[in-house]
Amino acid sequence: MVQGFQTGLKAVWLTALLAVTVDATPIFPPTDLNNVLEGVSKEIKNLFQSGTTPRNSSSRCKVYPGDKNWPSDDAWESLNQMVDGKLLNRPEPLAAVCYNGPLYNQAECVKVTTHWNESYSHFGNAVEMMSPVAQGMTCLPPNIFDSHNCTRGGFPMYVINATEPKHVQMGVNFARNTGVRLVVKNTGHDFLGKSGGKDALSIWTHHFKDIEYTKNFVDTKGGYSGPAFKAGVGVQAFEIYKAAHEKGHSVVGGEGETVGIFGGYIQGGGHSPLTSLYGTGADQVLAFEVVTADGEFVTANSTSNTDLFWAMRGGGGSTFGVATSVTVKAHPDFPTTASRFSFTSEKMGNETFWAAIRAYVDYFIPNADAGTYTYWTLLPNVWTGVFTFGISPFFAPNKTLEEAQALLQPWFTRLNDLGIDFDPNITQFDSYYEAWRSSFPLETVGKINATTASRLFPRCNFETEEKREELFQNLRQSSENNRVQVHFNIKAVDPANSDNAVNSAWRDNILFSQQAVRWNPNGTAEETLKVRQEFQSGDMQRWRDISPGAGSYLAEADRLEPDFGQAFWGDKYPRLLELKAKLDPHDVFFAHTTVGSERWKVESVDGLPNENGKLCRAD
Repeated sequence: MVQGFQTGLKAVWLTALLAVTVDATPIFPPTDLNNVLEGVSKEIKNLFQSGTTPRNSSSRCKVYPGDKNWPSDDAWESLNQMVDGKLLNRPEPLAAVCYNGPLYNQAECVKVTTHWNESYSHFGNAVEMMSPVAQGMTCLPPNIFDSHNCTRGGFPMYVINATEPKHVQMGVNFARNTGVRLVVKNTGHDFLGKSGGKDALSIWTHHFKDIEYTKNFVDTKGGYSGPAFKAGVGVQAFEIYKAAHEKGHSVVGGEGETVGIFGGYIQGGGHSPLTSLYGTGADQVLAFEVVTADGEFVTANSTSNTDLFWAMRGGGGSTFGVATSVTVKAHPDFPTTASRFSFTSEKMGNETFWAAIRAYVDYFIPNADAGTYTYWTLLPNVWTGVFTFGISPFFAPNKTLEEAQALLQPWFTRLNDLGIDFDPNITQFDSYYEAWRSSFPLETVGKINATTASRLFPRCNFETEEKREELFQNLRQSSENNRVQVHFNIKAVDPANSDNAVNSAWRDNILFSQQAVRWNPNGTAEETLKVRQEFQSGDMQRWRDISPGAGSYLAEADRLEPDFGQAFWGDKYPRLLELKAKLDPHDVFFAHTTVGSERWKVESVDGLPNENGKLCRAD
């Protein structure tokens, strides 16, 4: 039933894309806020003027309901008027229909519960974030986790459903001038819950949906001349991929269908099935249209606002400004070959299973150097002692079936020698778009009792037999410790003129690896925190120890990652801190583990790393 709904809903969305054109209405021109504010009272003007110093700049915490400086109802109504009636007051999370109250609806609760894990059911909600652990677990369907009631927890109190830059400007200015916490949400895809914040004002950018195609975009200083797409930040992967395909192109974006790739994804770097050919998502950016911390609407590119341009290409979302559109390079479309298969240790035994994995490690460098991208998993089952390996998929852009087979055959020969029965299901598609649609799993909403951490393993971990064996033994140890693992055999090429904030560790990466820790969802907060801390000091520290100086990927990581500045940005972090102080001196923008966020902390109600608490200055 769930699979049928998922397929049907996916089909509805893809059909709706027939309305998407690359000759869409132009992206909105800048608005002169002085004209908008002309004639209003001084009190109202003070709420929305650009470039002012925050009224509560020295307060220990952001302003919250019950504080004497919390904006009045009249002030919030003024914000609603300034954003053309698009201010949502206390929008409800999806599971509110499952709990006693005015929204209770048993039939709707059944629907919500049935489709809870599907990303398509969440991104259209104004507050939902696809990391319930980071939200605080205060309103989930009872059959998934019974919180006994539905409270707002880490959800924002007000949401601006922004559809033009003016709405973003008004929201940024209001938050800065009143001292309320500001968060930015696109689709809610994030392992760390960066799109949430208790009782905050949220700017929801999901409905910036315009797409424009330029046949010959010229950036002389940046060294690019060729086709490009300019897209609103709310455009999702399934939308831009289809639009690009219709023009005979591909673009660098994530493998997940519903991710808003022009928001936090691209600003955080962004790995892609095309990264081994063209680099990260941030490497593709030719220009941003962005609202800055002082409320100005500017263009950032190779010649204008260059510091902002450098920082937003890899420095992370919710940090330096709120992008409303992004212009990116377009690449050729081409035939693509993919392979999907799996096998388990159930019949072959664990030692044969692990011999197969060890053999696979020998081919990570040649596969990445050939421009391929492999999404593969290791799943342990502590109850049966069975391990499962899956490739979903080995993805070879611009490779024929024969070329992909030639890359895989050396490993397949070793699997055959081990007596392993598998069906590689190698398929050649006519285009990148068709291969992408057919090959990757639909992303799901995060678990209620797990968190994921990650590591970027560099080339040196694979250059010798000794180092490959060391890495393999550490992966095996994590599986035997009951850690679910997700891996990407990929390298992030360094294209010409790519000086930006992307973590340098990506340039040397061969294997981007994730492992997850699970805990008892009904355990105490102290028990949960202990499990999470021991995971970092144990399994994750082993991974760090064998890859000294490498890093982690800021969008798929653990909120408890130690020394996150080095891990997420490496040697770029000192400059990013300087630019944060220059571009956002009053910390209007904050999200956990973003640049400069060490100056603040969320004082969560249960002491766990989540958004259910006030944002206050760190001691």
